[in-house]
Amino acid sequence: WFKNWEKTGLLQFEDKNGDGRIQYVADEQKNEMVKVDRDIMVLANPEIAKLPDWVIALVAAGGLAAALSTAAGLLLAIASSISHDLLKGVFAPNISEKNELLASRITMSGAVIVAGYLGLHPPDFAAGTVAIAFGLAASSLFPALMMGIFSRRMNKAGAIAGMLAGLGVTLLYVFQHKGIMFIPGTSFLGGMEENWFFGISPNAFGAVGAVVNFAVAALVVRVTAAPPAHIQELVDHIRVPSANRKMALEAQG
Repeated sequence: WFKNWEKTGLLQFEDKNGDGRIQYVADEQKNEMVKVDRDIMVLANPEIAKLPDWVIALVAAGGLAAALSTAAGLLLAIASSISHDLLKGVFAPNISEKNELLASRITMSGAVIVAGYLGLHPPDFAAGTVAIAFGLAASSLFPALMMGIFSRRMNKAGAIAGMLAGLGVTLLYVFQHKGIMFIPGTSFLGGMEENWFFGISPNAFGAVGAVVNFAVAALVVRVTAAPPAHIQELVDHIRVPSANRKMALEAQG
């Protein structure tokens, strides 16, 4: 199995002491496993355990199916968000269905290109990349959703300002340590732990971005106009079902 994975370039070793054995230790001077891509472990484990070929094929097919299904769902979500929610809902309310479909396809093509680029230049191994993605979501979407549900005063300006601030802070920190758009050699501070803000790794900085998002949104909400009455009524309807709300109003009145 080792030789098979060596051919992919994802696994490499160097016999530094010439004893014909692989020394895999924590000491970098003695460690002979010069490259171990952690993303191969799931696919390599069946081969390491000397399981039958059909088991290895089944594991590979399962991983591929999971990746394709997730990617398809995300592509549809991205395309519909841009073409329907943003383009039709904000910038061009009178856009035709044909042009909306065209915008959706263009958006999907752009998303595929970006995903392909990140696949060729991954910011981290699989789990680290997922952590960054969740961090970006936490710093942008989560506070807006929470405040939109639990605050009747939350408005569009506060949500937009908070999302931009949280996302901007998180991306700035990530790019400082992992490179601009994850391009090797473009990082300002590198991946060294001594440069981390209060010891927080770039993969986990989304929590700080979320705090910034909450703070900025709360400040902007205080200095901008309140949302319309029907929006506040909608928030109340989301928080309290109609029957319970009626009982609560009767109890108050």
